[in-house]
Amino acid sequence: MSAPIITLADRVINIKPSPTLAVNAKAKALKAAGADILNFSVGEPDFDTPPHICEAGKKAIDDGFTRYTAVPGMPELREAICQRLQQDKGLSYSMDEIQVACGGKHGLYNMFQAVLNPGDEVLIPTPYWVSYPPMVQLAGGIPVLLPLLEQDDFDLNPAILQQYATGKTRAIILNSPSNPTGSTFSVEALQSIARQAREHGWLIITDDIYDTISYMDTELPHILDIDRGLKEQTLILNGVSKSFAMTGWRIGWTAGPKHIIAAMNKIQGQSTSNPSSISQKAALAAVSGPQDFPKIMQQAFLPRRDFFVAALRAIEGVSCVKPKGAFYVFPNFSAYFGKSFNGKVINNSVDLADYFLDEAQVASVPGAAFGADDFVRFSFATSMEIIKDGMSRIKKALANLEG
Repeated sequence: MSAPIITLADRVINIKPSPTLAVNAKAKALKAAGADILNFSVGEPDFDTPPHICEAGKKAIDDGFTRYTAVPGMPELREAICQRLQQDKGLSYSMDEIQVACGGKHGLYNMFQAVLNPGDEVLIPTPYWVSYPPMVQLAGGIPVLLPLLEQDDFDLNPAILQQYATGKTRAIILNSPSNPTGSTFSVEALQSIARQAREHGWLIITDDIYDTISYMDTELPHILDIDRGLKEQTLILNGVSKSFAMTGWRIGWTAGPKHIIAAMNKIQGQSTSNPSSISQKAALAAVSGPQDFPKIMQQAFLPRRDFFVAALRAIEGVSCVKPKGAFYVFPNFSAYFGKSFNGKVINNSVDLADYFLDEAQVASVPGAAFGADDFVRFSFATSMEIIKDGMSRIKKALANLEG
């Protein structure tokens, strides 16, 4: 007699694995098998964690700081985050308005679980980071994809915002600078969002994980600079992953209204409990120590960005918005859809990304993963030598397409 097949929960059936992690895994497997893969799919800096931060982690181990901490994070780290928010943004928070989680992604998951009821709609500017819609769905919410247009440099059009908002709108997600586009929201766009949020009582979730990696000559606009009165209906997400090259340490945090943070702490208390004690000590060194490291990375990323954008724009039929932050380019390759190689037609961004990986040995992420099928994402968090080699391979691969 065969064993019964155990069915899965309804909530997980329509959730897809992270496409960025899947591409990265495939690229690493091919490289391990001996292929000369150039990997532009990775969403993490190509820098080592600064030595003083690593030393803080090592010291935590040597000191035996290896036990549970408070569920929301150790008090001294939450206090340091409050001080950093005050110094960097002029925002005043108390420790009980801060939650430290196992990475920014975990913080977002806690948020959605804490604030969404079944049927609540969440406005998600699109192209979006791949995990926003699934996280909303897992919390019973409904993702509403708010299109951002290439001709607007992926800024938000107030008319489109009004068109997609409904009486069921519960929240809006802001990610500026953006993954995948590197775009930022203008003051005018944020003013429109602020007006609507205040009028309708929306929760604003602002994902600031790339806020230290900006190429703008002026200060990066922030929703709470537009309207400080929205603080009690805003959740700020950030962390050390991108700013201090600490993706594997898994420390992110949320700042927001006390009652929401308390609800998030309930959820975290019944899932992971506290984040790693050792990683928290390292994050404390990052947050409270020298703040020059993000600038060092930004100065390294800038010439890579400029070369990448210029090289892409030089290819016939390819357009590319110049990113104002983060470390991604998001070129439009739709002019090559319908072309073929060895009889295989390139119908969409998934086909094109597969073609780049198989024929050019270049790993990228199809725009379909971000809700924008005309595009492909490349990370320039890698050396200029690799970027030049990669662009040469991409140009040659596109030239080999027929039709």
